[in-house]
Amino acid sequence: MTELVATTPGLFPLPDWAKSDLSDLKGHQKGDLISGDESEAIVSTYENARSEVVDDQLDAGLDRAVEGQLRWDDMIAHPLTVHDNVETGGIVRYYDNNNFYRDPRVVDNLTLSGDVAAELEQASELLDDAAPLQAVLPGPYSLADLATDEHYGDAETFLSAIAEFLGGEVEAFPEHETLFLLEPSLVESAPDDDLAGAVPEAIDAVAGATDADVVVHTYFGALDEKTYAHLLDADVSAVGLDVVAGDREQTVYNASEYGVTDDVALGLSDGQNTLVESPETLRERVEWFEEQLPATDLETVYLSTNTEPFYLPVNKHQDKLAALAAAADLDAEVSAE
Repeated sequence: MTELVATTPGLFPLPDWAKSDLSDLKGHQKGDLISGDESEAIVSTYENARSEVVDDQLDAGLDRAVEGQLRWDDMIAHPLTVHDNVETGGIVRYYDNNNFYRDPRVVDNLTLSGDVAAELEQASELLDDAAPLQAVLPGPYSLADLATDEHYGDAETFLSAIAEFLGGEVEAFPEHETLFLLEPSLVESAPDDDLAGAVPEAIDAVAGATDADVVVHTYFGALDEKTYAHLLDADVSAVGLDVVAGDREQTVYNASEYGVTDDVALGLSDGQNTLVESPETLRERVEWFEEQLPATDLETVYLSTNTEPFYLPVNKHQDKLAALAAAADLDAEVSAE
């Protein structure tokens, strides 16, 4: 029988009070964004906000809890923008939406940072075994795609260096049950033929640094056929698929033509839309996907928002967390969409 696990890809919206306090403490210019050397007042504000979002997940009943990534001003580019050997360039649009991040310009070797590990240590202490910890990182391809290489010299070498850097970060993590690697660039800016074969090797370099279950979560639509086929070569527990945005027929075709991993993550709840789907609707979407693959027995399905939910108002985000948890717990069968 398939196990249903309610979770999220992290990068939560800041609580309203924290957004207001941080606006006063940090300012609004590019130089005011997180750099890793914040004042005690800023650090304390984030600590209190982290505690709140961890409690939100426990109250909702999620099966995995994330740290929340509230400090990630640059979204999934964050692990580079706080690195000592990275200079932040101009403001760049974050994929095809109205959010922006600082262009991370890699100017020297990517050594161990430990920034994300420190966040996870604090989240682990807050959880105190109340729920398994889920770590979140950008996938190596997306992080390389969002960055500018001014040191390594060519795309494949840069991708390999990013993967090695992320793998080193993972080795410093506290104990965690799952690791979500966020790979929206595989959809938005698919690798060309020269780089496509190197993507699963880069993912393996990160996944191999942990004993946890690793999920490569893709979103903002469907993967193209070639990219999907290459992604399945990666040695990971699950591939995450967006079943809300984009061409669902392409997603189903890929899965039926090339198969799926033993576990899958499904982006069921729209992380960019304030409409809160009911638990029954979310469960229908799970069953709809399973019906497209009648010969496949999935071991685990992770129920998640398709994208990072930081786009949402806090109250809508909290409602979506509760709906995902309730959908995983529904016992009665529901009709497919």
